[in-house]
Amino acid sequence: MVEEKVTYKGNKKILFMTTFAFFLSFVVWFNMAPFASTIQKTLQLSNEEIAVLLSINVALTIPARIIIGMLVDRFGPKHVYATLLLSVSIPCFWFAFANSFWQLFMARALLSVVGAGFVIGIRMVSEWFPEKHLGLAEGIYGGWGNFGSSAAAFSLPLLAMLFGGENGWRLAIALTGFLCIVYAFIYFRSVENTPAGKEFKRPKRSGAMEVTSYRSMIGLMLMSIPLYAALALITWQLSNTSLISNQIAVFIYVVLAAVYFYNLYKIWIVNRDHLRKGVPEEEQYSFKQVAILDFAYFITFGSELAVISMLPMFFEATFSMGVAGAGMIASSFAFMNLIARPGGGWLSDKFGRKKTLIILLAATSVAYLGMAQIGSDWSIVAAVLLTMTCSFFVQAGEGAVFSMVPLVKKRLTGQVAGMVGAYGNVGSVLFLAVLGVLNPSLFFFGISIMAFCCFIACFFLNEPGKAHITELQPVKEEETRKSGKEVAM
Repeated sequence: MVEEKVTYKGNKKILFMTTFAFFLSFVVWFNMAPFASTIQKTLQLSNEEIAVLLSINVALTIPARIIIGMLVDRFGPKHVYATLLLSVSIPCFWFAFANSFWQLFMARALLSVVGAGFVIGIRMVSEWFPEKHLGLAEGIYGGWGNFGSSAAAFSLPLLAMLFGGENGWRLAIALTGFLCIVYAFIYFRSVENTPAGKEFKRPKRSGAMEVTSYRSMIGLMLMSIPLYAALALITWQLSNTSLISNQIAVFIYVVLAAVYFYNLYKIWIVNRDHLRKGVPEEEQYSFKQVAILDFAYFITFGSELAVISMLPMFFEATFSMGVAGAGMIASSFAFMNLIARPGGGWLSDKFGRKKTLIILLAATSVAYLGMAQIGSDWSIVAAVLLTMTCSFFVQAGEGAVFSMVPLVKKRLTGQVAGMVGAYGNVGSVLFLAVLGVLNPSLFFFGISIMAFCCFIACFFLNEPGKAHITELQPVKEEETRKSGKEVAM
């Protein structure tokens, strides 16, 4: 249904405020990475314990993105984002002043929820921009927000040096938690969920994603399995390194299985009635779209998270560098977010979303194949240039993915974004687990192979249907010209 009397005045402000919220959440999310070696030495942690902390850093983001996706569709991005920023400041302070592995572990697990903030902004931006500019707007949001990981790698070691002393790293991390508190209040007072005159569409049912066919419902049930499998993999890592007992591991497996079957029950309860009655054609959408976008984000964002987490230590070991120098150079992987992700969104707007994603995935596969060749005999300049090239294709691919996500089904944007985003975290858990048993060269080669498989899968992707694009275009351009109104970009 086309809404009338809606303009997008003020959308640039909304984009800026929401992008900074995401940027800050990424700074907090990755405030451990530049201090991994320092924390290991200070608290005398083993390599296995550091690997677990890096993995748990994305663990609860997986269920959190699903839950946050449902909450943002129900309550709106304004309230959910402000609440999230306030909440994560607590584990941030806990992590900053932790004195044992288990304190670090618990704080890091809770802190991983901040990664779900990405889902909130996807819904907010989709409300404030017309479809023809949506790819670029979502790309700016995702790309400039993702740059928070690079900012953390570059600035936090410098802040630690500025604070000085053996607790400099603790104060630098604590500062990020304080910034979350301040910005939570600023954001809440500065934004609205929708432009004036536009209705915020909510799901008809809550508790699970709505689907429009029995086949899609089975697909949703199957696609939920990797979300729980990733958490089971982390549990296995903890058990395998004797950080938890086998009895505790078995208990966690049972809980995960029980939650999964409860999720199947919720999927059935939410969808059974309207599927029995039959879903009108104009209300239908293909879950195949969601599944393929899940896989694409699994490769792109999943590999980005894993690579960002391991690059500082990789550069330290490969080129015998100090912590600060390795952190600054490793940040080159995330630096390209400033132009790559918006570029991927813009290319999708201009040349077609499916075609753009296919090309970028092919380029990603080739770039990771090149990363597999980096060694100590390389010059640092060549390594950085290749890292930035690979980064460009990876993050442009992310922009292409999320240029499509808001077009799947408007009122389910938060949930679709939550599931696609969660698959990005599933990818990072898998890739980091693989890194634990493979050397970096084979690690990069494995990502290259998976990116090629995703490249093939995307040929089965469809461009968004006109029925769903209409939901994102409250005012037709022809009607706007006739009425003398102007839709602000």
